[in-house]
Amino acid sequence: MKTKIKKWILAVFVTITVAISAGFQSDFFEIAKQIDIYTTMFKELNMYYIDEVNPGELTTKSINYMLGNLDPYTRFYDEQGVEDARIRATGEYGGIGAISKFKNKTVTIREILKNSPAEKAGLKPGDKILKIGDLEVKDFKEIGVSSVLNGLPNTKVILKIERQNKVLDVEVTRKKISVSSVPFYTMIDAEVGYISFVQFNEKAAEEVKTAFLELKEEGMKKLIIDVRSNPGGLLNEAVTIVNFFIPKDKVVVTTKAKTKKESATYKTRNEPIDLEIPLTILINNRSASASEILAGALQDYDRAVVLGERSFGKGLVQRYKPLSYGTQMKLTISKYYTPSGRCIQELDYTNRDDKGNIPKFSDAGRETYKTEKGRTVFGGGGILPDVEIEKPTTTKTTEILLNSDAFFNYATNYFYNNPTILEPSKFNLKDEDFDALLKYLSKNNNDFETETETEFNKAREKATSENLGKNLEKKYTDLLEVIHSEKLIELEKNKEEIIEKLTEEIVKRYFYIEGVYQQKAVFDPTILKASNILNNNVNYLKVFQN
Repeated sequence: MKTKIKKWILAVFVTITVAISAGFQSDFFEIAKQIDIYTTMFKELNMYYIDEVNPGELTTKSINYMLGNLDPYTRFYDEQGVEDARIRATGEYGGIGAISKFKNKTVTIREILKNSPAEKAGLKPGDKILKIGDLEVKDFKEIGVSSVLNGLPNTKVILKIERQNKVLDVEVTRKKISVSSVPFYTMIDAEVGYISFVQFNEKAAEEVKTAFLELKEEGMKKLIIDVRSNPGGLLNEAVTIVNFFIPKDKVVVTTKAKTKKESATYKTRNEPIDLEIPLTILINNRSASASEILAGALQDYDRAVVLGERSFGKGLVQRYKPLSYGTQMKLTISKYYTPSGRCIQELDYTNRDDKGNIPKFSDAGRETYKTEKGRTVFGGGGILPDVEIEKPTTTKTTEILLNSDAFFNYATNYFYNNPTILEPSKFNLKDEDFDALLKYLSKNNNDFETETETEFNKAREKATSENLGKNLEKKYTDLLEVIHSEKLIELEKNKEEIIEKLTEEIVKRYFYIEGVYQQKAVFDPTILKASNILNNNVNYLKVFQN
């Protein structure tokens, strides 16, 4: 009987092994088949297509299209892209210290970093770079411009710029640029400290710790950590920062991948620096990834009050994988789970519908989990704050405005029309400034165009090309005027948000990113709310009750 059982088990094992092996062979055959099809097609295309083709450009486009159908985080990097990715991770590069935007064959400086070569050379936000050395910017693509603009420290470059309709030559000496993850920290009052925290690069934990210890020396007894609009970054840095406030050997995050090798559990490895200080973590709908790990872990351990808006919901983990010829790929390899076991991923990229729409996990309902003290928290759809700050939903029209040239140009004009402004702790825009912005937008409509206007103009051009526009032009013009008017009315729904973003943009022109947070520390309603909670111990402790 035992012999028969052994033979039966052996037969089952062999069958399963063969099936798995056949499956792997089938997968590998399909991969080899598709690669061979692509290779033979590419050879024929390169040899016989009537015009010259650029093999590198075609390959990059095909790769990016393929990866774009997976998720937004799985990406291919050529040699220059690899260097750009390294810069983002380390926070250091050799350059001029200016953040720029490439559009319509023009590079416009959007932000100047404090104490940078760009600042010392007198460059300003709004300057358009026309030439870099002897090279015309219009002859480049975006990635080519950045590679020419940046370079080895202590090398010089002459930039031809256009500023307020005047052309100038400016010499800039490049140097090693270090991007701070903590641009500002201060005492809000006699006991409450505040740390603004904008990215998780390799210096993040070190800079947060330095800020924390300096504030402690100033008498800090309670702390606000602000990760609003922080897109995340290095997971290990998030684990280290969580470790500042919870005991050693506690689980911070678990990653689950297709393979056991890429799955891991991350625990705190060091003694904490403060287990008692009351904490609030500020989040919004652009706090993502490592920011959500920080907020989620401290929430799960009932160690901090999370305050603000529901976070972005990025529960996916990426790794860089080296490829041939100095290229690499960043690909999604796992999902992460907070200590209570929740994955906060919102968008379900695997199950797009036939039209390419991406469903949300939260649409099917959010699963419940328990914190260490038994409070209910939710998985899927980001981190839900313990104290929610309600605000009007940002309309599509407002989103377009905040990303438009019109919004940026208005701030530039404000800067040149106002040589000085009040210091950040006293500067705050009013209703009349919002009205002035609307008046500017009504006169500069082309720099602030909604999708409706874009499609409407396409229809008018199509009608003209088909000789159908002769008697329609007046009606088109009248309808466009109505759309322009409705567009400005729509902005009223987000008046406070627009004033806030415009304040940030203007303050940044005079006092850099530090000034933005100096202003927020005095006027920002979310920071003031967090401070009030911390200063009322009864309300603070009430949050952690079941």
